[in-house]
Amino acid sequence: MSLASQIVTVTAINLRSIPQRMWVSLSTVVAVALVVAVLLSFLAMANGFQQTLRGSGAPDVAILLRGGAGAEINSGVSRDQLRLIEEAPGVVRTAEGKPLVSGELYVIVDAVKKASGTQANIALRGLGPEGFAIRDGFRLVEGRMYEPGAAEIIVGRSLLDEFAGFELGKQVRLGTATWTVVGVFEMGGTVFESELWADVGAVQSLFRRTNFFQSIRARMENPEAVSALNDYSQADTRLKLAVKSEQAYFADQAGGAGGFIQNLGWPLAVIMSIGALAGALNTMYSSVAARTTEIATLRAIGFGGIPAFVGTLTESLLLSVVGGTVGALLAYAFFDGLTASTFGGSFTQVVFSFQLTPELVVQGVVLALVVGLIGGLFPAIRAARVPLVAAFGEK
Repeated sequence: MSLASQIVTVTAINLRSIPQRMWVSLSTVVAVALVVAVLLSFLAMANGFQQTLRGSGAPDVAILLRGGAGAEINSGVSRDQLRLIEEAPGVVRTAEGKPLVSGELYVIVDAVKKASGTQANIALRGLGPEGFAIRDGFRLVEGRMYEPGAAEIIVGRSLLDEFAGFELGKQVRLGTATWTVVGVFEMGGTVFESELWADVGAVQSLFRRTNFFQSIRARMENPEAVSALNDYSQADTRLKLAVKSEQAYFADQAGGAGGFIQNLGWPLAVIMSIGALAGALNTMYSSVAARTTEIATLRAIGFGGIPAFVGTLTESLLLSVVGGTVGALLAYAFFDGLTASTFGGSFTQVVFSFQLTPELVVQGVVLALVVGLIGGLFPAIRAARVPLVAAFGEK
């Protein structure tokens, strides 16, 4: 009999004997499934967070911050600087000649999570009419727009779903004033849906930040004009503002926080894999021990050690693949599309949905295969070295 035929025969015998060790085999499948499910939950969380942020920025919208500020919360720009940017080259203007430049205020306020009842930071953004013209995809889905100068807010759909007290018509205490919720808006699931929006003048007045903004946004004629705007800013000593596209700004934030979540998930999965590995080793050693006489008998009638090695390793890999598949299905069932919130780059909550992709599932299955490979390697070596005398009942 050829080596290939021997391998197929021994592997088939091994796989048919799995029901005889159902419970110990099932323990390995469950352990691997839990490892994969935990890993994929973290990866889906990181992916959903990153996609929410990266999908929020436009390549032809420039965001200007104080030099050295990495986020809006740390920035500060003056009204005079806003006026200078309005005159910058490359800025899109309306039919009436008005520049699409928006000075915006970004304030941290408190909110209560619906799920846990705990307090968290959210963003209140003050912006003028140009702020809406700059942002593509804005849609008011309930209520009305806030009145200029009034203590009224509109609420992002994602924030409304995640936090309590912001339903249409409700009054909420923010800072030293009571604000009325007059509308609900959508922005295609972007990070802006995690914010409250109000008239910039009202926010400046009620939070005592007159003539002060934290960022400037400008709609540019094309993405290349963003770089030209940066040159313009650096050449004027009255400006010296940091300029980048919204797309680049949110990509930087996504890389930081999303990378942290991923870096948390992988070490945890590896630690859990040690437990799954112990289970796999126990399962496969038990399999070899139960079939010692059978393996030795096959050796005695002409089968080599390689078929025993491959058959045992294949059994381990199969159990791990089953576990990985079950873990991926569990992750998809319980986490894909799940809405959650976590800190973004400005110490405020960003609401996002877990996103489990085929690429992430592949990573989980690969981890399962690694567990199966290591867990089956040493028992497979032992199976290949079973002495012939074991066929006669000697150990």
